Amino acid sequence: QVQLVESGGGLVQPGGSLRLSCAASGFTLGFYAMGWFRQAPGKEREGVSCISSSDDVTDYLNSVKGRFTISRDNAKNTAYLQMNSLKPEDTAVYYCAAAYGGCSGFEVENGDYWGQGTQVIVSS
Repeated sequence: QVQLVESGGGLVQPGGSLRLSCAASGFTLGFYAMGWFRQAPGKEREGVSCISSSDDVTDYLNSVKGRFTISRDNAKNTAYLQMNSLKPEDTAVYYCAAAYGGCSGFEVENGDYWGQGTQVIVSS
Protein backbone atom coordinates (compact mmCIF):
# COMPACT_ATOMS: atom_id res chain seq x y z
CA GLN A 1 0.00 0.00 0.00
CA VAL A 2 1.44 3.34 -1.10
CA GLN A 3 1.35 5.90 1.64
CA LEU A 4 2.88 9.21 2.72
CA VAL A 5 2.44 10.12 6.36
CA GLU A 6 3.36 13.54 7.72
CA SER A 7 4.17 14.21 11.34
CA GLY A 8 5.76 16.89 13.49
CA GLY A 9 3.18 19.63 13.31
CA GLY A 10 1.87 21.46 16.33
CA LEU A 11 1.53 24.77 18.12
CA VAL A 12 4.63 26.93 18.34
CA GLN A 13 5.32 30.52 19.33
CA PRO A 14 6.54 33.05 16.77
CA GLY A 15 10.27 32.65 16.31
CA GLY A 16 10.14 28.98 17.20
CA SER A 17 11.01 25.91 15.19
CA LEU A 18 9.38 22.70 14.03
CA ARG A 19 10.63 19.76 12.02
CA LEU A 20 8.11 18.04 9.80
CA SER A 21 8.64 14.49 8.63
CA CYS A 22 7.14 12.69 5.66
CA ALA A 23 7.47 8.91 5.85
CA ALA A 24 6.92 6.95 2.65
CA SER A 25 5.79 3.34 2.39
CA GLY A 26 4.94 1.14 -0.57
CA PHE A 27 7.40 2.85 -2.91
CA THR A 28 11.05 3.91 -3.00
CA LEU A 29 11.23 7.56 -2.06
CA GLY A 30 14.70 7.90 -3.59
CA PHE A 31 13.29 7.72 -7.13
CA TYR A 32 10.94 10.66 -6.55
CA ALA A 33 11.24 14.39 -6.12
CA MET A 34 9.72 15.38 -2.80
CA GLY A 35 7.83 18.55 -2.12
CA TRP A 36 6.05 20.34 0.67
CA PHE A 37 2.87 22.35 0.23
CA ARG A 38 0.71 24.27 2.65
CA GLN A 39 -2.83 25.52 2.78
CA ALA A 40 -3.96 28.21 5.17
CA PRO A 41 -7.63 28.71 6.05
CA GLY A 42 -9.45 30.48 3.24
CA LYS A 43 -6.42 30.41 0.96
CA GLU A 44 -5.31 28.30 -1.95
CA ARG A 45 -2.70 25.62 -1.55
CA GLU A 46 0.81 26.87 -2.27
CA GLY A 47 4.09 25.12 -2.86
CA VAL A 48 6.72 25.67 -0.20
CA SER A 49 9.77 23.68 -1.26
CA CYS A 50 10.98 20.88 -3.49
CA ILE A 51 14.02 18.60 -3.50
CA SER A 52 15.01 16.68 -6.59
CA SER A 53 15.56 12.95 -6.65
CA SER A 54 18.80 12.75 -8.56
CA ASP A 55 21.06 15.39 -7.05
CA ASP A 56 19.14 16.86 -4.10
CA VAL A 57 18.74 20.27 -5.71
CA THR A 58 16.39 22.36 -3.59
CA ASP A 59 14.21 25.39 -4.15
CA TYR A 60 11.94 27.43 -1.91
CA LEU A 61 9.01 29.79 -1.90
CA ASN A 62 10.50 33.27 -1.48
CA SER A 63 8.77 33.92 1.82
CA VAL A 64 10.43 30.88 3.46
CA LYS A 65 13.92 31.17 1.98
CA GLY A 66 16.54 31.29 4.70
CA ARG A 67 14.10 29.96 7.29
CA PHE A 68 13.01 26.53 5.95
CA THR A 69 15.23 23.66 4.87
CA ILE A 70 14.04 20.62 2.93
CA SER A 71 16.01 17.39 3.08
CA ARG A 72 15.64 13.69 2.50
CA ASP A 73 17.02 10.46 3.92
CA ASN A 74 16.52 7.83 1.26
CA ALA A 75 17.74 5.08 3.57
CA LYS A 76 14.86 5.90 5.91
CA ASN A 77 12.43 6.56 3.04
CA THR A 78 11.66 9.89 4.68
CA ALA A 79 11.69 13.56 3.73
CA TYR A 80 11.87 16.47 6.13
CA LEU A 81 11.08 20.15 6.37
CA GLN A 82 12.98 22.04 9.06
CA MET A 83 11.15 25.27 9.82
CA ASN A 84 12.92 27.97 11.83
CA SER A 85 11.99 31.54 12.76
CA LEU A 86 8.35 30.69 12.31
CA LYS A 87 5.85 33.48 11.76
CA PRO A 88 2.09 33.58 12.29
CA GLU A 89 1.65 33.68 8.50
CA ASP A 90 3.25 30.22 8.33
CA THR A 91 0.15 28.81 10.01
CA ALA A 92 -1.35 26.19 7.68
CA VAL A 93 -1.85 22.52 7.06
CA TYR A 94 1.38 21.21 5.56
CA TYR A 95 1.34 18.38 3.03
CA CYS A 96 4.13 16.40 1.45
CA ALA A 97 4.01 15.02 -2.07
CA ALA A 98 6.13 12.69 -4.19
CA ALA A 99 6.55 13.21 -7.91
CA TYR A 100 8.37 10.92 -10.34
CA GLY A 101 8.39 13.81 -12.79
CA GLY A 102 10.64 15.94 -10.62
CA CYS A 103 10.53 19.51 -9.37
CA SER A 104 9.25 22.54 -11.19
CA GLY A 105 10.94 25.28 -9.24
CA PHE A 106 9.83 24.97 -5.63
CA GLU A 107 6.89 22.69 -6.45
CA VAL A 108 6.73 19.03 -7.38
CA GLU A 109 5.50 18.51 -10.92
CA ASN A 110 2.27 16.50 -11.01
CA GLY A 111 2.48 14.85 -7.61
CA ASP A 112 1.94 11.12 -7.76
CA TYR A 113 1.40 10.57 -4.05
CA TRP A 114 0.16 12.90 -1.33
CA GLY A 115 0.07 12.80 2.43
CA GLN A 116 -2.91 13.65 4.60
CA GLY A 117 -1.36 16.77 6.09
CA THR A 118 -0.15 17.99 9.46
CA GLN A 119 -1.34 21.17 11.15
CA VAL A 120 1.13 23.92 12.03
CA ILE A 121 -0.07 26.80 14.19
CA VAL A 122 2.23 29.71 14.94
CA SER A 123 0.75 31.83 17.69
CA SER A 124 1.64 33.45 20.98
